[in-house]
Amino acid sequence: MTRKGYIIHDQQAIYYMTFTVVGWIDVFSRQQYRDIMIESFKYCQLHKGLHLHAYVVMSNHIHLIVSVDEGFAISDFVRDCKKFTAKRILDDIEGNDGESRREWMLHQFKYYASRHSRNERYQLWEHDNHFIELNSPAFMQQKIDYIHQNPVKAGLVYRAEDFVYSSASNYAGVDQIIDVDCLYLNIL
Repeated sequence: MTRKGYIIHDQQAIYYMTFTVVGWIDVFSRQQYRDIMIESFKYCQLHKGLHLHAYVVMSNHIHLIVSVDEGFAISDFVRDCKKFTAKRILDDIEGNDGESRREWMLHQFKYYASRHSRNERYQLWEHDNHFIELNSPAFMQQKIDYIHQNPVKAGLVYRAEDFVYSSASNYAGVDQIIDVDCLYLNIL
């Protein structure tokens, strides 16, 4: 049996990655679910050696640039973060009578879970991952710009630094909700 997905060869490198919600379901249109992601990142920073270099939480996907300290592994961060956030978000949706889309979302998550043998009841995240190692300053800057411009291109804000759930505010030196290890690159 062939295994799908991308194998991370250098666990200490800096990677660009995307976490996508199954069916592009707009889970993160609700603040409480976005906050679960931020709290998970904070936990991983404190306990899993995570260096969050850039991020954006969009309505149905998340872009990240991350690395980890020596002795930790990127693949462990991805596994643990996705597992924890899926359980927490799904539990919150299940127990939230005020979630107007609860029945529909749970039905969708159950459908996607039924398509993969490694799921028990629901599936929140796409299983297939493709992480890109960022090995040049120009490539890093391109991905940082792409991440920060996501909410602008989606018409959510005029300026990237005004989007609360993005590291663009960290790079601009304005209010922020999580510490980020900014990659100030000199690519002249």
